[in-house]
Amino acid sequence: MPVADTAAPLLSVEGVHKSFGAAKVLAGFNLILHAGEMLSLLGPSGCGKTTLLRLIAGLEQADEGRVVLDGNTVDGDGAWVRPEDREVGMVFQDWALFPHLDVAGNVGYGVPRRQRTAEVSKTLELVDLPGMQDRTPDTLSGGQQQRVALARAIAPKPKVLLLDEPFSNLDTALRREVRTEVRELLRDADMTAVFVTHDREEALALGDRVAVMDAGRIVQAGSPSEVYHHPVTPWAAAFVGAVSMYPADAAGCAAEADFGAIPLHESCRGPVDVAVRPEAVDLHPDVGATASHTVEHIEFQGADAMVTVVNHVGARLLARVGGTRKLAPGDRVTPVYSGSPAAAFPRTETG
Repeated sequence: MPVADTAAPLLSVEGVHKSFGAAKVLAGFNLILHAGEMLSLLGPSGCGKTTLLRLIAGLEQADEGRVVLDGNTVDGDGAWVRPEDREVGMVFQDWALFPHLDVAGNVGYGVPRRQRTAEVSKTLELVDLPGMQDRTPDTLSGGQQQRVALARAIAPKPKVLLLDEPFSNLDTALRREVRTEVRELLRDADMTAVFVTHDREEALALGDRVAVMDAGRIVQAGSPSEVYHHPVTPWAAAFVGAVSMYPADAAGCAAEADFGAIPLHESCRGPVDVAVRPEAVDLHPDVGATASHTVEHIEFQGADAMVTVVNHVGARLLARVGGTRKLAPGDRVTPVYSGSPAAAFPRTETG
């Protein structure tokens, strides 16, 4: 479970700026991380996620601001602590295993010599690779190589573990399996970790908290449920998951759309666009002349299907329905909202 916000943070990034030439990558970036917490950093390519990890690890130096780890400033205010002295572990996107070393050599890298044999054995047990010490990286599967990279990062017992797109080299099925294993492994090791990803499903599945980044700043941070159900901007709503920004008129804690009322988690009034998640929409078949929408497109996804419906003025609404539902383009349906209270945003003239 994540630690309460009243606890002193293990890691604090305070007002950090970082540019490369004319390109500003981080702009007054702030972040806190508590001991034992797993944080997902979610954002599009180029938003500064990897640069932030490199700053925390000491592979880059901030232009302004400071990084504080376990109460000590490691970057900023005239202080600079070398990467090897920060007690920060890192798992790179390509795993970066040493091809000329066996598994024991890779995992033991960075562990004091006197403790190396015991720590290698114990860590390989933790990542479910017992007895693999003598294997070389080229004889391992992708999933096994990923576990060796993880073992190498946690064997020195870092205070914080940083993972930069650690599952991107795995196929879809293995990726889902391995990320679940990794989360449990880090839980068992009582590890504090930051995952960087642009995969929203991965971010929501891994993090106790999710920080949504864009253009060098955090747009929103909170529990996976909070950032998904209570987005603070339309952009954040769309980036975290499939959503329809549907027109309605708000009157307090509900908004009236053309297909009925949508409960809102915050009171507001006037024309709004409501962030409607597709799983919150049921589609009722045509009943005489009462149907308000027409099925425009169906994307079959196996267990379910994503259906796009459109009203008479062209407003589109996504609905996630069971894969066995018999719908076809042109069918007339009436949407019914059945989800939790949604977020609403004042409608702009172009919205």
